[in-house]
Amino acid sequence: MFDVIIVGGGMVGASLALKFSQSGLKVALLEKTVAPKLAPDAPVDLRVSAINRRSEQWLTELGAFQAIPVQRLCPYQRLQAFEATDGKVTGAELTFTAEEIKQPHLGHIIENNQIQAALWQQFPKELTVFCPATIVSLQQEPGYASLQTQEFGEIRGRLLIAADGGTSQLRTLAGIGSNGWQYQQGCLVATVETEYPQQDITWQQFTEQGPRAFLPLPGAMGSLVWYDSQIRVKQLAALNSTELAQQIQQHFPEKLGKVKVLQQGWFPLTRMHANRYSAGRVVLVGDAAHTINPLAGQGVNLGFADAKVLAELVLAAVAAGEDPANAALLAKYEQQRKNANLLMMSAMDGFYQLFSSTSPLFRFARKAGLTLAANAGPLKAWVGAYAAGLK
Repeated sequence: MFDVIIVGGGMVGASLALKFSQSGLKVALLEKTVAPKLAPDAPVDLRVSAINRRSEQWLTELGAFQAIPVQRLCPYQRLQAFEATDGKVTGAELTFTAEEIKQPHLGHIIENNQIQAALWQQFPKELTVFCPATIVSLQQEPGYASLQTQEFGEIRGRLLIAADGGTSQLRTLAGIGSNGWQYQQGCLVATVETEYPQQDITWQQFTEQGPRAFLPLPGAMGSLVWYDSQIRVKQLAALNSTELAQQIQQHFPEKLGKVKVLQQGWFPLTRMHANRYSAGRVVLVGDAAHTINPLAGQGVNLGFADAKVLAELVLAAVAAGEDPANAALLAKYEQQRKNANLLMMSAMDGFYQLFSSTSPLFRFARKAGLTLAANAGPLKAWVGAYAAGLK
């Protein structure tokens, strides 16, 4: 019998498995594929995350942040937002700086597989990893829950954590519904070499077709994000690297400079929020509970915040001799995290609608809002601290 069973060994699930096992709990992690063992000079992963200061602190506490090769870390000191037409900046540029909030940096841009690999490297021998594991069924009993797996038979635990992504199988087996929708846009992601060194800043350019963003990577490289209609995004993704570079040159701001496209991919934009965060002994974290418009790169930061709150509540309950899956504990977790996640999801949707509208009223509101925010003084510093995960 395990104290905790975690389904999903991605960044959020692996962080919880590590935290609970480091705290002396008997932990099982079920995952379909083994996390990669990466060499320091491994090719750059197409998927990257903007890790804020709070998430950085969580990873440091686990010993994982220190395990990421320093040459794969890209700290940034500035975050900028502006409106542009045909690559030309129009109106005010809103810039948040680490200096304004008395921090050495606002966050790090890090490849997802580097974070996952660093977490897996810290797994103690006491942590039981079932991999590859295919779940067949879930059974909930008064004192435990059991998962029937194709490869390992029955696995029992007192608390089951679904960290298996937006299409979570464990969420479905637990009978937890969700609501959401497909946005009418897609997202192109490209890893590029850049003409200019600009590794201290990440920026978002808002256009009526959708945002375009630059996330710095080490070594005069970057990750570009281009939102547009799904038809347009599919067309861009089908271009060869030279053709795509020409399109980027035409539609991104001049400050980017010339680029060389190394790899590219695309995905549709989806919003999903679970109707509840727990059912019986099953509780949801990360993308299993919520998928968000990736406009500000907050997805994994919300997942790490889920993990930290849940870990604190469960460990306190276990220390007091209580059931880690008691209803009051899981209700408290949902109360703390569901409202915070909903607030961020709604804020991102608000920005999405505001900056993609062609309405003259919305155009005026955008320009006025950016100008006001750029000169807001203490309020601007507070927003910068919030974006860094410090509020």
